[in-house]
Amino acid sequence: MSTTISTPAQAPRQRAAAPAPSVAPRAPGATSVLLPGEHFAAAMLYLVAGAAGLVWIAPDLAIGAYPSPRVAGVTHLFTLGWLTTTIFGALHQLLPVALGAPLGSVRVGHVGFWTFATGAGLFAAGVATSTPALHHAGIALVAVGIVLAIGNFARALARTPARDATWWAITIALAFLGSTLVLGVVLLHNLHTGFLAEARLRMLGTHLHVALVGWALVMMVGVSHRLLPMFLLSHGGDTRWTARAIGLLGSGVAVLAAGLTLRVPAATWAGVALLEAGVGSFVRQGWSFYRARVRRRIDVGMRYAGSAIGFLIASAILGPIVLLRGVEHPRLATAYIIVGLLGGIILYVIGFFYKIVPLLAWTVRYRDRMGRGDAPTIAQTFSSRVAHVQLGLMALGVTLLATGTLAGSAHVTRCGAVLFLAGVILFLTQIHRVVAGKVA
Repeated sequence: MSTTISTPAQAPRQRAAAPAPSVAPRAPGATSVLLPGEHFAAAMLYLVAGAAGLVWIAPDLAIGAYPSPRVAGVTHLFTLGWLTTTIFGALHQLLPVALGAPLGSVRVGHVGFWTFATGAGLFAAGVATSTPALHHAGIALVAVGIVLAIGNFARALARTPARDATWWAITIALAFLGSTLVLGVVLLHNLHTGFLAEARLRMLGTHLHVALVGWALVMMVGVSHRLLPMFLLSHGGDTRWTARAIGLLGSGVAVLAAGLTLRVPAATWAGVALLEAGVGSFVRQGWSFYRARVRRRIDVGMRYAGSAIGFLIASAILGPIVLLRGVEHPRLATAYIIVGLLGGIILYVIGFFYKIVPLLAWTVRYRDRMGRGDAPTIAQTFSSRVAHVQLGLMALGVTLLATGTLAGSAHVTRCGAVLFLAGVILFLTQIHRVVAGKVA
C-alpha cells in the first residue's frame, strides 16, 4: 500500500494553510435517524457491558494475560460491540448527509445491523466463556453483518461525487475491516486446532493492529477531517496532514503485519516507524484544527477528543518499547493495548458521540420548531458538568488500569476498572436524558 494518497489536499500547488473542507451538512430528517439510532443504542449497551467486564477481568489484566479467553471476550465487547457498531451507525448518517452518497439499501442496513449486533454479543460471550457453540454462531452472524455493511457502504462510496481524504479513509478502513474478519476467523480456528503454535501471539498482534489502527484509527482520521472543523468552528487549518496520516497509517499496518507474519524484524520496525509518523500526522492535523478554531471555548465533546489524543500519543510512545522488550513482558503489552484502545480510541469516539447523538435527537424532537425561538439548544439536552465529571472518571480509570497493569497490582487495576465503569454509567444517563428530551 502506498504511503501517499492522491487527494485534493495534497496537490503541490495548494497553499500550506488550505481552507478546511466544506463540512456543513444539511440537517438530517426525522425519518433518516432510525438506522444510525438503532446502531447507537446497541453500541451503548455493549459499552456498558464492556466496562462491567473490565471489573471482572481486572486480575487477568494485572498479570498481563491479554491473550486469555476472558480478556479476548471483553475486548470484543469494545471493538465489535461499541466501536464497530458506532462506526457503522455514524457512516449511515455521514455518507448520505455529508458526502452526498445515498446508501445502497436502507433495508440491507437494517438486516446488517440485526445480524451484526446479535452476533457481536454471542461471539464475545462465547469467547469469554470458551463456549464453541456461542462463538461459532456469533462469528457467522458477525461475518454476515460485516459483508452486508461493506457492500452497502461500497455502493454508496462508488456514487460519491468528490473523492477527498475522507472518502479514501473510509475506503481503506473498510478494506482493513474485511482483513480483520479474516484474521479473526483464523485465530478462532486456532482455538480448536492449535495449528498456529508459537505464531499465535504474532498473529494476535497482527489482528489487533489491523483492527485498532487499520479499521478504527484510519476511520477516525478520515471522519475527523470532515467533522472536527465543523465541531470546532475552525477555518484555515492545514488539511494536508490528514492525507499524510491516512497514507502512513495504512501502509504502516500493512508493513507491520507482513513483518510480524513473516518474522522479518526489519519490516516490523519499518511498519512501526510508519505508524509512529502516521499518529504524529494525525496529532498535527488535530492541533491545526484546534488552533484555527473561531470560538475559543472548547465544548466538552471536543475535550474528550483532545484527551484521547493525549492517550494516543502515550500509546505511540509505548508501542516501540513493547516491540523492543518482546513477549517476555506481557504486562507492558497489556498496558499498551489499554492506553490505545480505552484511552486513545474509545474516549475519542465518545467525544463525537456527544456531538452527533444530541444533534440527531434534537432534530427528531424539535425540527418543526426551528427558528421559532422556543426550542432548547443542543447543549441544553445534556449536562456539561456531568460530562466533565465523566471525562475525569474515565481518564483516571484508564490511567489506573494501565498503571496497575504495569505494576502487577490487581487492586489498582480493579479500582481503575470501577472508575471507568462509573464514567460509562454517567454517560448512559446522559444519553438517556438526550433521548428522553429532558432539558437542563
